[in-house]
Amino acid sequence: MLNNDIIDSPLADDELMAAIDIGSNSFHLAIARLDHGEVRKVVSMSEKVQLAAGLDEHNILSAAAEKRGLECLSRFVARLDSVSASRIRVVATNALRQAKNANDFIKRANEILPNPIEIISGREEARLIYLGVSHTNASSDKRLVIDIGGGSTEFIIGQGFDPILTESLQMGCVAFTKKFFADGQINKENFNRAIVAARKEVLAINGQYQKTGWSSVVGSSGTIKAVRNVLVSKGWSDEQERVTYQGVKKLEKLLIKIGDVNDIELEGVKEHRKAVFPAGVAVLRATMKVLGIETIVYSDGALREGVMYDMLGRLASEDVRDRSVLALIKRYSVDKKQARQVVRTSRHLFKQVKDDLQLTNDDADVLRRAAYLHEIGLAISHSSYHKHSAYLLEYSDIPGFSQVDQKRMAQLMLNHRRKLKSDMLEQTCSIGGDDLVYLCLLLRLAVLAHHSRSEYDLPDMRLVITDTNRWQITVSTDKKHYAFLFSDLYVEIEQFAKWGVQLSVMEATVSA
Repeated sequence: MLNNDIIDSPLADDELMAAIDIGSNSFHLAIARLDHGEVRKVVSMSEKVQLAAGLDEHNILSAAAEKRGLECLSRFVARLDSVSASRIRVVATNALRQAKNANDFIKRANEILPNPIEIISGREEARLIYLGVSHTNASSDKRLVIDIGGGSTEFIIGQGFDPILTESLQMGCVAFTKKFFADGQINKENFNRAIVAARKEVLAINGQYQKTGWSSVVGSSGTIKAVRNVLVSKGWSDEQERVTYQGVKKLEKLLIKIGDVNDIELEGVKEHRKAVFPAGVAVLRATMKVLGIETIVYSDGALREGVMYDMLGRLASEDVRDRSVLALIKRYSVDKKQARQVVRTSRHLFKQVKDDLQLTNDDADVLRRAAYLHEIGLAISHSSYHKHSAYLLEYSDIPGFSQVDQKRMAQLMLNHRRKLKSDMLEQTCSIGGDDLVYLCLLLRLAVLAHHSRSEYDLPDMRLVITDTNRWQITVSTDKKHYAFLFSDLYVEIEQFAKWGVQLSVMEATVSA
C-alpha cells in the first residue's frame, strides 16, 4: 500500500556510502562499499569531541564545544569527495537531543555538511545500533544488546535483524564523568555513587526486560571495547575473550588503586578515553549487576553500521519508515480508504508542480506519508483532530524517523485544515523552508478535494504554478457527487493569501 513510485536505484557493488555519527563523546565517520549485499568499511575515523562535556547546568552547549565539533566535521567532510551526497547520512544523538541551543550548532554544521543533520531519538538510536550489531554479528539467538555512549546507554532485545524491545537511559560515560569523576579522582566513594545512580536507571527497565528474556548479551561502543581489551590483556576475560562480571569488578578495584584518571596506563584504553573510562566501567558494572549478566560478547558493529544498513534498505525500497506508517495506521484505526484517496490526489497534484516548485523525491515521501496519517488524531477526538495528529507525530517514538522528520510531518498535520495563521508560516519555514510550505498547501488541496468522502471518482484537477506565489487550480464540476468542490476551493483563496500565495480557482469547460 505504501510503495513509492519515485525511488532511487539500489547501490551497485563497490559503490561507496558513508555515515557520520555525532556522538556525545566522540564523532565518527565510516565510509563503506557494498560487497554482495554486505556493507564493508573502507575508511573509519573517530575524534574525541565531547559535546556532552560542553553542556552546562542549563543544557546550553558552550562555544568551545561547538568549535571542536565544527572543526571535526570539516575534517570529516574533506574525506567525502568520492561519496555521492545521496549516499551520506549524518545522525546526532544524546548531546544534541539535550542541548537547548542545538539549532545554533546544527545551522552552522549544515553549512559544512553535504546533508543536514538528523537528530534521532533514543529509541531510534537503539534501533539503528541493533541493526548494526545484527548485521555485523549474525545470529538467530534472542539477544540483548548494550551500547554505553557518552550521554546515554541503549538497551535492545532483538532476534535476527528485528528489534523487539528498545530503550535509552540517561546515563553515559561523559555525563557520569561530569557528575561523579569531575576532579579526575578515582575512589571508592565516587565509584559507589556512580554505580548507585546507574542501578537506579537500569532498575526502571529491569522488569520488562527480564520478562522478555534473552539468551546471549552483546556489547558495542568504545567503553565496552576498552573494557574487553583490558580484561583480555589482564587475563580477566573468559576463554572466548568475553567481558565477565568478575573481570569488571577486578577492573573497578584496579582503577580505585590507580586513583587518578591521568595515571591510567592500561592496554586497550586510548589516551582520549582515560578521563571517561572509570564512569563507563561504573555504568557497565551496575548494568551487569541489575540485569544478572555474567558475560558479554563485544561487537564492532554499532550505530554507524546501522545507519548505513538502514540507508541501504531505503535505497532498495525496503524503508522502515513505511512499515512505521502502516503500524500507525493500524494502531489508530485510520480510515484506509479515505487515506488512499488523499494520497492519490496529493501525488497527482505533486507531480504537476514538482518541477516548478523544485520539489524533490524526499518531499514526495513526506507528503505521501502525511497524507496517509493526517487523520490519526481522530482516535483521540474529532474536535481539532489535526492538532492531535500533529502531537502524535511529533512526540511519538516512530522507528526510522528523525526528530526533524517528525516535526515536518507535524507541521503538515497542523496546517492541512481549518484557518491558516500567519504566524504558522514563519514556524513552518523555520522547520522545513519554502518546500514544507508548499507541501502543506498541496495537502490542504488534496484533503479538501475528498472532504465529502465520496466513493465516486474525483473530477479532474489541474494545478499550474505561474510563479511560486501564484497558483491556479482548474476543476471540472460536472460530477454531482462533488457539487460543492468548486465553492470549497474558492473559500481557500483567502487562506492561501495569508501565506502569501495567490490562488485562483477555475472551472473547466466540459464538452458535450
